[in-house]
Amino acid sequence: MPSLVAKAREGDPRSVARLISLVENGDPALPEVAATMAPYAGRAQVVGLTGAPGVGKSTTTNELVKALRQAGHRVGVLAVDPSSPFTGGAILGDRVRMQEHTADRGVYIRSMSSRGQLGGLSAATPQAVRVLEGAGCDVVLVETVGVGQAEVEIASLADTTLVLLAPGMGDAIQAVKAGVLEIADVFVINKADRPGADNTYRDIQGMLALGERAAGDWRPQVVRAVAVKGEGVDDVVAAIEKHRSWMTESGALRIRQERRAAAEISALALGTLRARIGDLSGGTALASLAAQVADGAIDPYAAADELLASL
Repeated sequence: MPSLVAKAREGDPRSVARLISLVENGDPALPEVAATMAPYAGRAQVVGLTGAPGVGKSTTTNELVKALRQAGHRVGVLAVDPSSPFTGGAILGDRVRMQEHTADRGVYIRSMSSRGQLGGLSAATPQAVRVLEGAGCDVVLVETVGVGQAEVEIASLADTTLVLLAPGMGDAIQAVKAGVLEIADVFVINKADRPGADNTYRDIQGMLALGERAAGDWRPQVVRAVAVKGEGVDDVVAAIEKHRSWMTESGALRIRQERRAAAEISALALGTLRARIGDLSGGTALASLAAQVADGAIDPYAAADELLASL
């Protein structure tokens, strides 16, 4: 394992791929990997891209990679695709739009299946981000699955969250609804050469005007782009850098990093508890408690307390 991590630190793509596979498969060697990678955590800028299906997330990610590489950054990409609730399979097709970077040793692209995880990400995404940080990536782009109004998990993972919109996907009422629009640090109105782009821009600006902010708080930027033509990408990068500077100066970056670490710790602890409960399911303890609840002998809360006490 130390040799594998050392090769990943040197940027060897095969080693990085193997480490992320260990993360996805929940390998018993993960604690050793995490301990080896820990000194390199928190050094990369994590940028999340989310939005409804079809707004151009993969195309925008591809153009951002190009711009970041021109600026001399080493870039990692985690593209999360939805897994089928019926077969469990996933196309993993987001990287198809990023083929021009496959020969670039300064770019690592990994497609991940959500594996039934809600929120727009895979359960393994946070640890995969740490692997890419340890592999020397300066910027890690995390592209979520096509999300709806409530999939906001990316906000707890990313330093900067981009919410992509497209003309014709709603009106002013849609813009003021709670949910995914509330997590944006930067709004990107993609496909801005289409009719209705000006209306979408005004609706988002109107929504932002309704929000209450204390003096010095970040006001989300609204940027227009046509990613398929490479237009407006420099403005998106500038908005990301502006947000990064604000976070660094205000101390918000440290707060986000600590919240991200807290979310990771909680997720790992809950995963361990679920695994232990799953082990009990194969025995008699859970079945016995279930029978008692069904008979009315005890209530579900008492049964849950007894179950936890047996873990």
